[in-house]
Amino acid sequence: MIKEITCQQLKELQAKEPVHIIDVREAEEVAMGKVKGAMHIPLGDIPNRLHELDKDQRYYLICRSGARSGTACEYLTFLGYDVVNVAGGMLEWDGEIE
Repeated sequence: MIKEITCQQLKELQAKEPVHIIDVREAEEVAMGKVKGAMHIPLGDIPNRLHELDKDQRYYLICRSGARSGTACEYLTFLGYDVVNVAGGMLEWDGEIE
């Protein structure tokens, strides 16, 4: 079972403390805007970019709707990473974007 957070909960958390967000959408999707401060790692690139992630950090994964980020969360949880899926994804995000 993967951990989940709503967009509103993430926005509230982000206002209180630094959070590590990973956007797993494709480059053309991210070009339309991503959560401010989010790192972009497309879903298919995650296995090759694990060296960029710290198992001592918690990561919040986001995509368009929550499906791809959920898949990424399942994979990373299996590998021992502390990850949380952002339910609703960018479709529900109404916070700052860049």
